[in-house]
Amino acid sequence: MEKKNMIIIAAVVILAVVVVAGFIFISGSSDDSSKESTSFSTPFMTGSFVGNVSLENDSLEYVHSYKDKAHDIEYNITTMDNASALMEIYEFQGIEGPEKRTFNGQEWNIYFGEAVPNNGDNNNSTNSKSTMGIIICEVQKENQGYVINIIFGNNSDVNFTKNTYGDSYINYVEPLLKTISLKESKDVPSVAEQFGLSQDEFNHQIDLIRQYEAGNTSVLEGSV
Repeated sequence: MEKKNMIIIAAVVILAVVVVAGFIFISGSSDDSSKESTSFSTPFMTGSFVGNVSLENDSLEYVHSYKDKAHDIEYNITTMDNASALMEIYEFQGIEGPEKRTFNGQEWNIYFGEAVPNNGDNNNSTNSKSTMGIIICEVQKENQGYVINIIFGNNSDVNFTKNTYGDSYINYVEPLLKTISLKESKDVPSVAEQFGLSQDEFNHQIDLIRQYEAGNTSVLEGSV
C-alpha cells in the first residue's frame, strides 16, 4: 500500500485506539450529585471524572490515559497543535457530529461513534456485545488543540447513546466537561507526529480526504 493512502485506509483503526492520537452508539437520570469523583491534573488540562477513576498511563507528557474499571470506561486525554485536522479525519471515517456545548466559557465540539475492538481475528461483527461506544470532545484554540476520548467498553453497564440525551453523555461526559480547565503548553506535538508522518505527508493526507469529499473518488484507486 502506498504511504499516501495510509491515513485514509487506517483512520478507522486509529479511532478505535484513539490513545495513539490521544485514539477509531434510553435515557438516564441527570442527577449525578451523589456520585463520587476523581480529580486529575496533566500539564495541559485539569478536571474531575465521575466515579472512581485510576491513572493507567502517563508515559508521554501529551497523552494521559485513565480507567473507570467498575463501569468499563476509558478516558484518553491529549493535546496537539491541530485537533481540528484530527477530527476532519475522524469525520471522514464516519464519526457523527459535532454537537456544540459551552461550559465555563469554553465551547466544545462533541462527536459520537462506535467501534469494534480489534482482537486480531477477522470476525468484525457489530453485535451489541462487541461494540464500543465512543464520545470525543474537542477544542481548538489558536495554537493548541485538546481532545478527550471517552470509550465505553463492551462490558460497560452504562447505557450508551450517540447523542447528548442518554446516560453516557448526561451522567459521565457533561459532568466532566463542566470541571475542565485548559492550560497552554510549550512544545505542543503536531498531529502529524502522532501519526508518525512529516508535516508535508500529513498535509497530503488531508488534501486527499478533501479531494474525495469534493467528489474525486479516484484518489483511493489502488489503495487496497
